[in-house]
Amino acid sequence: MKKKVLGIILGGGQGSRLKPLTSTRSKPAVPIAGKYRLVDIPISNCLHSGINRIFVLTQFNSASLNKHIKNTYSFGNFSGAFVDILAAEQTPENDGWFQGTADAVRQSMQHFLAYDWDYALILSGDQLYQMDFNKMVKAHQKSNAEISIATLPVNANDATGFGILKTDSEDNITAFVEKPTSDDLGNWKSEVTNEMKSQGRDYLASMGIYIFNRELLENLMSNKETMDFGGEIIPDAIKTNKVVSYQYEGYWTDIGTIGSFFDANLGLTDDIPEFDLFDNDYNVLTRPRFLPPTKISGTTLEKTLIAEGGIISASRIQRSIVGIRSRVGVGTTISNCYVMGNDKYESADEIAHKQYNNIPLRGIGERCYINNCIIDKNSSIGNDVKINGGDHLQDTETDLYTVRNGIVVIKNGVIIPSGTSIV
Repeated sequence: MKKKVLGIILGGGQGSRLKPLTSTRSKPAVPIAGKYRLVDIPISNCLHSGINRIFVLTQFNSASLNKHIKNTYSFGNFSGAFVDILAAEQTPENDGWFQGTADAVRQSMQHFLAYDWDYALILSGDQLYQMDFNKMVKAHQKSNAEISIATLPVNANDATGFGILKTDSEDNITAFVEKPTSDDLGNWKSEVTNEMKSQGRDYLASMGIYIFNRELLENLMSNKETMDFGGEIIPDAIKTNKVVSYQYEGYWTDIGTIGSFFDANLGLTDDIPEFDLFDNDYNVLTRPRFLPPTKISGTTLEKTLIAEGGIISASRIQRSIVGIRSRVGVGTTISNCYVMGNDKYESADEIAHKQYNNIPLRGIGERCYINNCIIDKNSSIGNDVKINGGDHLQDTETDLYTVRNGIVVIKNGVIIPSGTSIV
């Protein structure tokens, strides 16, 4: 009988490091690349790998995520495929929120056990990568592993920000340390390919991607004292079980902060981006929208991705992503920005009312200059607004915008009055 794999995607906690983008939505529901959501990445990887029974675990601000999943992933009535949301729920056995990654799986086990599967593929909902999980499952089977952990070779500078694994000659994981200091790295090098060695990437970082055998996962989840996979489950299992490393050498990034989110998005505008949105076999799947093509008038575009349904009259847009239903006025310059767009168009009556009362329309007005900025959905930026993000700006929190590491984040649905200057 063909082995069966169940996909489990961890939605994460409050996503405080991604605020204000997570103030009104869960982390997996954050828009990426102008037309997708973060959760589309692991789901697409699963579906392209033939894994079509998937649970997404979440507990914070889950309404928009529920709506996206419902409107996006619809399968035939007789296929047995599904993508389902499991939110934290009170039961006689559990009366609280998820307390960690392992606790989220534990509290949801009753739903998983209702299905036939041999392996659980546990993924994070906030990473950007393209990966064939079939290869990892086959390696897991071939090695007779009880747990497989996807690992990424990293250099010494990056190693201090990850959980680092030590392997033997047969890829068995023999030790684990969480975010070691640079002084502690001496004995943590593992065997990697010659290409990785030439780049100084001698340390194996956990990617937070796991395969568990069903019986072992059931046993581990019976211990109600352990709350986290990376901090508790994995270090303990290494001592008693066969835990194997599956080395991955492609592009992978964890999107946990405003900075990493910003860099990952703008990286998609590179001439040859490390994450390939144009891959025929591993394209990102998302909600089908019936939108018109974007209309562009008099705009110079350079290294820019523009999603559907926009009306663009800007003077110049460079190294930026412009999301669905975006409106940009005449004479405006945008550089190094992620403009998320809008959930709907304004009607003719709404536009007339706003123009009569000098209220900025949704989108970006005329003669604006915007640099190093994330503009969340449904925001209204007036005319002659100047926003110049950069290292010269201190971290700031206001009702209209946030500054993190020099990146200005315009909040969801706010109105930035004409003439505003954030410099």
